Amino acid sequence: MYNTVKLEKGLYNLCGKSFSQALEEADPSENYKGTPLAGLDAYERQLKRFDIKVSGENCDTVEKFFTTTESAVLFPEFVRRSILSGFEDSVLKDIVGVRTRVNSNMYCGYSLSHVASSSDTTSEGSALPETKITMDGNGVYIDKFGRVITASYETVLLQRLDCFGKMLKATGRKIVDSMLKKGVATLAVGATKISIAGSAPAYSDVLALYDLFSEYNLTTILAAPSKASVVLSMPEIADNTRTENGKVILPFGAELIKIPNMSGSVLIGIDKEYALEMITNSDIIVDTDKLIDKQLNVIGVSINALFRKFSADAVKVLSLNPAA
Repeated sequence: MYNTVKLEKGLYNLCGKSFSQALEEADPSENYKGTPLAGLDAYERQLKRFDIKVSGENCDTVEKFFTTTESAVLFPEFVRRSILSGFEDSVLKDIVGVRTRVNSNMYCGYSLSHVASSSDTTSEGSALPETKITMDGNGVYIDKFGRVITASYETVLLQRLDCFGKMLKATGRKIVDSMLKKGVATLAVGATKISIAGSAPAYSDVLALYDLFSEYNLTTILAAPSKASVVLSMPEIADNTRTENGKVILPFGAELIKIPNMSGSVLIGIDKEYALEMITNSDIIVDTDKLIDKQLNVIGVSINALFRKFSADAVKVLSLNPAA
């Protein structure tokens, strides 16, 4: 049962398992089907065991985690989940088409290219059109994204958990914004580019970007906030744009996504299923030992990730500067 699980620091250091996975293995959720605890995962059952309320009117303070040495072991997971909730709000998940997990600090990726168009037919006795899958020549080191949270011991310990969790979520947003910026910049490098025809962006330029996609679909247009508003103000778009589940859908079916800190000199069109690959070798990393030992004045949080174009033909760029 959940109230007899032995909690210790070592659960964070098991090879190939996260803390949540280790808890789930020790206390499987399937054992609680049809009980009042159904719907809670193993970590949430431990919160219930130690009566730690992380939200609601009677929400506890951070100090509640440190009532016992065992309950203190749960605190790093609270920090990790709170930060991860900030990631879930980001549009990064909407533009990553391929996710790759590796067990190394370097990654040697693969490139995909089609020698002939998909519309070509092959006559009898002739060679079939070729699709090339090649390994990149050199490995690339995986980047680190993170932040250090600094606060006095007393300030953290006396914070309500819902408030502190919201602060951690905001920190997660800052980390993922850095990742998003890197991912979008990766898409733009070396992509096929056209320029606007006149002195200012027009709907015909957006359609020209659409026309570049012959092998893939233009599913998404990425734009800086100021340029997203320019696109939405075009008469042909303003009168024919719709929203679906909070997403802005342009007349030809592509989603318009505004990207914080993106260059305002381009629009980037992608087929989101094939454009961007995100490679990671870790989950969110937190200073587990420090958190358990109440060394709360400096909290380091990071994640290792690398971005690369999965298929170059799935990315096209419209320069908003007139052609020279």
